[in-house]
Order: sequence, then C-alpha cells, then structure tokens
Amino acid sequence: MQPALNRFQRTRLRVREKRSQWKESLYKAGDLTAFMLRFFREAVKPPYEWREIFYQCYLVGYRSTFLIGLTAFIMGAVLTIQSRPAMASFGAISLIPGMVSVSVVREIGPVITAIICAGKIGSRMGAELGSMRVTEQIDAMEVSAINPFHYLVVTRTIATTLMIPLLTMISDAVAFVGAYLAMNIHDTMTVQHFFQAAMQHLTFVDIFPAIIKTFFFGYVVGIIGCYKGFRARRGTESVGIAANSAVVASSLAVFIIDMLAAQITDLL
Repeated sequence: MQPALNRFQRTRLRVREKRSQWKESLYKAGDLTAFMLRFFREAVKPPYEWREIFYQCYLVGYRSTFLIGLTAFIMGAVLTIQSRPAMASFGAISLIPGMVSVSVVREIGPVITAIICAGKIGSRMGAELGSMRVTEQIDAMEVSAINPFHYLVVTRTIATTLMIPLLTMISDAVAFVGAYLAMNIHDTMTVQHFFQAAMQHLTFVDIFPAIIKTFFFGYVVGIIGCYKGFRARRGTESVGIAANSAVVASSLAVFIIDMLAAQITDLL
C-alpha cells in the first residue's frame, strides 16, 4: 500500500504531469510543422505520380460533388427563407439576392465545403494511411525503395488543394440555384433579375480572397489527414483515433485560417 501524499507532493505531481503534457503538445506541433514543410520539398522532386494524383482528384472531387451540391442547395434555400421575414419588415426583399450572394461567396460556401471535406476526406485519409501503417504496408514501401511520403502524402495533399477550390465554386453556384427557388416560393423573380441582383453586390474583394483561402483549406485538410494516418501507432485502435483526430484538427485549422483571412480581408 502506497503512503498517502501530502498537499505539496500532490501539487508537484500535477505540475509534473502538466509539464509533460505541454512537452508532448509542443513536440507534436513541431513534428506537424516539419511534416508540412517536408511536403513542399517532396512535391517538386521527380518522379511525379500523375496517375495517383488524378485518381485522388477523382476521389476527392467527383465522389464528393453530390454531397457538396446537396448541402449547398439546402444552405442557399434555408438562408433565403430565414432572411426573408426580417428583410420584408424593412421592405428590402429586393436586397435578398445580394445578401445571399455575399454571404455564400465570402464565408458560408468556402467554410461549409471545407468542413464537409474535412469530415469526408480527412477521415478517409487518416483511416487509410493509419491502416497502412498498422499493417506495415508503409514499412514495406520503404524496404522496396519507394518513398511513401512522396507517393501517399504528396498526391493526396495536391488533390485536396486543387479540388476543394473547385468544389467551393460548384457549391456557390448550386447555393444560388437553391436561393432562387426559395425566393420564388413567396415572390416572383426571373432568373435574369435574381442573378443580376446577386452579382451586382459582389466585388473583387469578395471573390478573390474567398478563392485564395480555399487553397489553404484544401492544403490543411489533406496534410493533416495524411499526418494523422502517417503517424498512427501500432494497433487497430490507432486507426480510429487517426480518423477522428484528423477531422477535429483539420476542422479547427479551417476555422483558424478563416479567421485570419477575415482579418486580412478587412484591411483591404
């Protein structure tokens, strides 16, 4: 039976535990930073795995189009329906297309698309690479003189970096369609008038930063998903942990980048 610890000893034990947790967190942050920087070094090295890149683009882009489109359609319709009563009380129903277009293009479209991709694609990459690590397939690639980072991480990260901006553009367009149909539930507005009113309120400052930040969204979703799977430990339990932590970390990174982008855009 261990002797009871006094208050000072318990406090010192808690401080030691907190210190070890902070050290582990700093180590993981440094390891993630080195992993992210290694991507840029490996991405420019030949050979270029074009076939694998196109296949990952197919998985990330084409296989996610329906989910992104359905979510964007509902998002545009709900935003229009919810905002109509407040706008009608001020007699500003004609401003709804402009409000919806600015909201969708600047924030809702890019962020919702990135979050959906973080849940669908980031978890898949974390689980896929985690299972490859657990079953020693990555070790077998290294023994076979194949660079697993170049073949697995670079191709997937390039795919997400290229496809998420494209999915965001599709999401914005489908959200406009949903907003137009919702607008015509209570009012009558032609397609030409709706889209003319929507585009009239969009400026270069609205469109360009929104497109640029989607490339960063795609990069962090891909690189964090691959990192969590690539650094998975031995054991089947680590596959689920890698998939779960990939979604949480990439979603948090998307919100942080969005906050920084909003602050930078506000200065323009």
